[in-house]
Amino acid sequence: MNTTFLICAIAAVGAIVVALFMTAIRIIPEYQRLVVFRLGRSVGEKGPGIVFLIPVVDSARKVDLREQVREIPHQTSITKDNAAISVDFIWYYKVLDAEASVIQVGNFESAAEGMATTTLRAVIGGIPLDDVLSERDHINDMLRTRLDEVTERWGVKVTNVEIREIIPPKEIQDAMNRQMAAERERRAQVTQSTGEKEASINIADGKKQAAVLEADGQRQSAILRAQGYAEALQLIFKAAEDIDEKTMTLQYFEALKEMGKGASTKFIFPMEFTSMLGDFIKNK
Repeated sequence: MNTTFLICAIAAVGAIVVALFMTAIRIIPEYQRLVVFRLGRSVGEKGPGIVFLIPVVDSARKVDLREQVREIPHQTSITKDNAAISVDFIWYYKVLDAEASVIQVGNFESAAEGMATTTLRAVIGGIPLDDVLSERDHINDMLRTRLDEVTERWGVKVTNVEIREIIPPKEIQDAMNRQMAAERERRAQVTQSTGEKEASINIADGKKQAAVLEADGQRQSAILRAQGYAEALQLIFKAAEDIDEKTMTLQYFEALKEMGKGASTKFIFPMEFTSMLGDFIKNK
């Protein structure tokens, strides 16, 4: 009986030792750090790799060093000109000092969310509605700067802030929709008038070019005709220079001969006969 009890006691002690040994060894990945407290006092951050802890004496908190993203749900804020709008955004942060992030703030997630909503209302409250709707990048920078000023003492760096949606009051949305519709109508009319103007210019330019081409064609045709006439006259004059008096007489008689052919009665008086008749009348 005593032997059995002894064996059981040894087994229990062995199990406890193994359990304590297992809890004393931690394997920490590259993107995490282990903040170790020994008897309640911080002894710094450990890792990555294998970390040995003293059972019962040491306690540890894991901290993720990767960049994290958190969503801030829709928050109602009042702009500088007293317009109530609903805004939601996301923000990115990264732990730079694991020990400070554990020691300096009790619940970082809850504290950061409350601080983000408060900062959002403060930023929106100093900006008119028109600027809130048109200057998101500026608001993002202001939120990031103010959040980073607070989280810096916690060992946390706010890397980016992005506003996702801004919902203005319904009456303002209706006014914006009417304004957008009027702007689209104006642009459509401008586009249509511009198209008609360009079409008219193109048609007039086409007619002008056609008239110019037609006039140029007529001018070229007249020039070519005149050149043809001049060349023909030059050939005639050149041919006439080579014809002597005898050749002209033969051609004259040939013409009289052709005129005398035919069934009708004709009287042909040569030019020489008329000149002789004129001399006869004058002498008489």
